[in-house]
Amino acid sequence: MKLIIAPLARLDLLEIGDYIASDNIPRAETFVSELMDRCESLLNAPLSGRPRYDLLPGFRSVPYGRYVIFYTLSDAVVRIERILHGARNLAAIFDNDN
Repeated sequence: MKLIIAPLARLDLLEIGDYIASDNIPRAETFVSELMDRCESLLNAPLSGRPRYDLLPGFRSVPYGRYVIFYTLSDAVVRIERILHGARNLAAIFDNDN
């Protein structure tokens, strides 16, 4: 399996890091690293996330702390689509993305 981080997910990681860094730079670095580790763990269990048909067809999600990692599967690829705080209005975000 191969892991791909979509452009919007990369932007999400940068924004998460910047937000946390405003209070604690070292924690921002470790948290973003932990998020990436969680993304990479999907290579070992790609079906571990729950289907998110409520948001978009083919989307799955796994939590990490207060964040939710959204991804899709195709062939031998896990593609991380978004990484968002779980308290956000996810339906509105995905409506705007499409």
